[in-house]
Formats: sequence, C-alpha cells, structure tokens
Amino acid sequence: MKTENRAGYFKNNLSGESAFKSFCPAKLPPDPPLVFSSGLLDLIIKANIELALLNDHSKRIPNVGLFLSMYVRKEALLSSQIEGTQATLEDVLDPTIDQNANRDVSDVINYIKATDFAVVRLRELPLCNRLLREIHAVLMQGVRGQEKTPGTFRPSQNWIGGAGSTLKNARYIPPCVDDMKLAMSDLEKYINSEDDLDTLVQAGLVHYQFETIHPFLDGNGRIGRLLITLFLMEKGVLSTPALYISYYLKSHRIEYYDRMAEVRNSGDYEQWIAFFLRAILESSKDAIASIDLLSALHDQSLAAMDAIGTTVRAKRTMEKVFFYLETNPIIEINKTAEALGISFNTVSNTVKRLQEAGILEQTVDQKRNRTFSYKAYLDILRKGT
Repeated sequence: MKTENRAGYFKNNLSGESAFKSFCPAKLPPDPPLVFSSGLLDLIIKANIELALLNDHSKRIPNVGLFLSMYVRKEALLSSQIEGTQATLEDVLDPTIDQNANRDVSDVINYIKATDFAVVRLRELPLCNRLLREIHAVLMQGVRGQEKTPGTFRPSQNWIGGAGSTLKNARYIPPCVDDMKLAMSDLEKYINSEDDLDTLVQAGLVHYQFETIHPFLDGNGRIGRLLITLFLMEKGVLSTPALYISYYLKSHRIEYYDRMAEVRNSGDYEQWIAFFLRAILESSKDAIASIDLLSALHDQSLAAMDAIGTTVRAKRTMEKVFFYLETNPIIEINKTAEALGISFNTVSNTVKRLQEAGILEQTVDQKRNRTFSYKAYLDILRKGT
C-alpha cells in the first residue's frame, strides 16, 4: 500500500530481503497549491527586499570582480563544509596549494571552478539538465567521487545515511533510476516555465526538488545549492553570484535536512519555504554587511598606503600588489612576482612597505616559502567558515 501526499509517495522496489522503498516526487508546482499565511507573505517581501539590496550593492562596489571572486570562494567553502569537507579559508587561499593540496581542499577548489564555469556557461545555455551535467563534470574532475560517473545522471540506486549505511537502514532513498530520469525531465520543464509564484519561492521549490531527486551518485548537495544562485541569475533577480546561502544553511544544517524531509513525509511545502526564505534573508543581510566592511577596509588600506612617503613609481607598484591582494589575500613573493610580471626584489620591497602600513602580516607558519596575509580582509571573510 502506498502512502501519498502532495509531495509524492514512497514506492516499493524489489521483494523479499532486497525490498526497499524509494521516494517518487510529484511534479512542481505543488498541487493543491501553496497556502500563504501572513507570516509567509511577510517573509517573501523581506527576503526580496534584502536580495534586491544585495544585488544593488554588488553592482555598485568598486572592483566588483575582486569582491565576487572572494564571495564565490566563501560559498564554495561553506557549501563543501555542509557535506563534511574539512578545509579552512586559509587552506583554499594558500598560494602554495598546488604543492600540498589534499582531497578536502581539492573539493572546494573544484566547486569554485564549477561555479565560474556555470556562470559563464549560463550565458550560452538555458538552465537545463545538460548544463547541470556539465557543471557536475567540472565539480568531480580529479577528486574523490570521480569514479561516480561525473557529468552523467546516476545509472544506479543511491541513498542517504551515515557512514556504512545501506538501503536497509538509509535515512532517505531517492527515486529509482527510471523515476529519477522522469523527475529530472519534469524539473527541467518547471525551471524553464512561466509560474505565477514569487521567484524566491520557486527557487526554494527547485532546490528542494533537486535534493529530493538526487540525480548524481555524488555532489548533489553542492550542485543543488549552486542551482539556487543559477536559478536566481537566470530569472534576473541576481546579476552576480554574490549570495552565499550556505552561510545560513551550514549553521542550521540539521534543520535544513529535517525540513526537506518533512515535505516528503507530510507534503508540507510551506514550512520548507519559510525556512528557505529566512536563509535568503539572513544570507543577504550578511553579504551586504560584508560588502560594507570590505569597502571600508579598501578605503582605509589605500589611505594607509598614501601615508607612507615613497616615490610615485613605488606607490604604483604598491597599489598593483594591493589590488592583487584583494583576490589573493594570502600571498607568496615568487608567485606574486610571476602573476604581476614584477621582479622578485620589487615585490619583496613592496611587501615590506605593506607590512609597514599595517596591511600585510607574515603568517605564523614558517615554511621555506614565506607567505603573507591581508589579515583584516580575511577576518571579514572568515565569518561563518
């Protein structure tokens, strides 16, 4: 006997000792339609206002590319940490990472590459299953899970549970392969359809549905969270990937999973949408605050550099290294010299001036190749990581 609600039903598969129940999700939008309480309507308004403010902020700041590159790295780190990845912001920004990259750091770096790839590719393709598979191929390139069919939807059953879990004791079993393919086709149609629902509500539904379908053997959580940003960019709500929603989802990780499970168990989409809107609202507020702090720090640092008596040529070099710092807040002299096309000695002298200005600090870890960090910048970005 199948137990069904408006979110779908649990389907019996196989028989005897091999029997298990997978979930078959209903199509979007929900039927019967969502019911919007006054509290939910208030959240929709507030979340839209904050996201619009963030979008406006992200377009008006100087050197928008510098800030966005850091935001993408922060979201990549937070999203990967939700999956249990053990890496820090310093690990990801380490200029010597090609010498000592471990699997966890590689996961985050691949997420950054996948995001950059997706944002560019979205200009050429609609948000579709083909694009999701291409993003997945980049995400899984050369890292653990690469044996799990990167760039293709799963050819076998998967499940969610703790280490060593099986189909017998899994916390959740997504749709079987045939149902998954059908569900992803339906999701693709919904993403590219016209819907009267608020765009943020649609984004919440799309993320829930993707996570419920779990179409890949690995990397579903990271692709699903990236899908939120891509959907909002596709719909014109965001012009840049300036939202790091994983900031909120990581700090409410258990509730995040429980609320999606509640939709499957009871069909209560509304409680999930309320949680999702709070995630958008709080993440937008935090990103706006970070932009303001980083902008103020930018101005303070330039003023500190101006206060150092030096030649015009030395000042130009100092500014060049400083702008490089805003995308690479941990630097090593050799690599910085190569990246900027400046001699080692010139960079070395500039680093000393930036230390004198209170902008750079030598890192505590004394390696053969000394590294220096823009600590005040890192302190702002580190929040939540």
